[in-house]
Amino acid sequence: MPPIDAEILARLQFAFTVAFHILFPTLTIGLAGFLVFFEAKHLRTGQEIWLRLYKFWVKIFALTFGMGVVSGIVLSYQFGTNWAEWSRITGPVLGPLIGFEVLTAFFLEAGFLGVMLFGWDKVGPRLHFLATTLVAIGTAISAFWILSANSWMQTPQGATFVDGHYVVDDWLAVIFNPSFPWRFLHMTTASYLTTTVVIAGVSAYHLLADNNREIAKRSFSVAMWALMVLAPLQIFLGDQHGLNTLEHQPMKIAAMEGNWETQSHAPFHIFAIPDQKAQTNHLELSIPWGSSLILKHSPSGVVPGLSEVPVEDQPPVGIVFWSFRVMVGIGFLFLTLGAWGVWARWRGQLTESKWLSRFAVLMSPAGFVATLAGWFVTEVGRQPWTVYGALRTADSISPTVTGASVATTLVLFLIVYGGLFGAYLYYLMKLVRRGPEALSVRETEEKPEAIRGARPGLVVPAE
Repeated sequence: MPPIDAEILARLQFAFTVAFHILFPTLTIGLAGFLVFFEAKHLRTGQEIWLRLYKFWVKIFALTFGMGVVSGIVLSYQFGTNWAEWSRITGPVLGPLIGFEVLTAFFLEAGFLGVMLFGWDKVGPRLHFLATTLVAIGTAISAFWILSANSWMQTPQGATFVDGHYVVDDWLAVIFNPSFPWRFLHMTTASYLTTTVVIAGVSAYHLLADNNREIAKRSFSVAMWALMVLAPLQIFLGDQHGLNTLEHQPMKIAAMEGNWETQSHAPFHIFAIPDQKAQTNHLELSIPWGSSLILKHSPSGVVPGLSEVPVEDQPPVGIVFWSFRVMVGIGFLFLTLGAWGVWARWRGQLTESKWLSRFAVLMSPAGFVATLAGWFVTEVGRQPWTVYGALRTADSISPTVTGASVATTLVLFLIVYGGLFGAYLYYLMKLVRRGPEALSVRETEEKPEAIRGARPGLVVPAE
């Protein structure tokens, strides 16, 4: 029996655990912002409907936040067990960035999450709103530091390789490396967009079930307003991020496009089967000049090809190529849902159109799929490097780790995470099906003996 490849297994293990983990921050980052909005509307208007929405979605936030914390801790251990060489070489740069995330974001979230969840009867409404706001800020700060660290590995700046490891020359250059601004904006917008579609889907489910329609109408309307803004914004940010990637990681772009030869008037392949061994595509269905127009904004723009580098320096083309198309395809489905919502609102049928509600329910998990596809493009497209162009993945693995040990822990992760995710989905679906608490019945409706419009004191005696 051939020996088990420790590097491949370690990569699979980290890919699985980080893909599992990213699902939860994607929802909590966006949901925290919506909770701030709901509570602010309640404070400003005094309407009970906003309080009901807050108290419903904060339960889902708490459940998801807990899953994110538990699944995120595991990643840090893998840095030392499976990727010790990477940790040793990049530690002077990435160690402080991850430490800053703990010292700022995690402590802020942990400090005020308890007030946010359990402080309704213990603190005033303004202090409670402050706690919600600080937790939301904490989630954004967490994304800031984690994406800064990831972006530095994609576009390393501000550090010099000295005596076998990196030494920081300029912390501002490290933090605000060339790809960081666009990656941060793209990912945070993806989180809000994912959350928006989840809220729209859950609201549509209750509209179809005719359950708490007044609350469902309000939340569906808010989600569709947000979708109308976020869907086109995300497409714009994705385009700008792609142009940044073209400048700093051209082979990732070449893999995304399935472009083997550097050429002008490059087509955009809607469908193709990349064959990396033969360095060609099969069964191409393309838009003429499409890639040149998208990437260079000119039909004669020159698009880089994978043949510019040796085969061993090319990323796995098939995964990057199709993940990119999944991400983009879902993005345009979001745009379609948003446009349909605008049209239905204009016709006064936003919450009455059953087909729109069905489409919203169907699309509710799509944001998570798009997020995972985007991260496959980002991370697989960086290969064969952990630090792009400087440190190979093969040189980042722990020298003493064995394939058998990684395989064992990978199997254990699959079992444990499968159980955790099953439990999470079970409780999440219970919350979704139950929905928000019903609005309180007005006092006059609670007392049928009172005659509306009658003089004070004129009541019908109860039998």
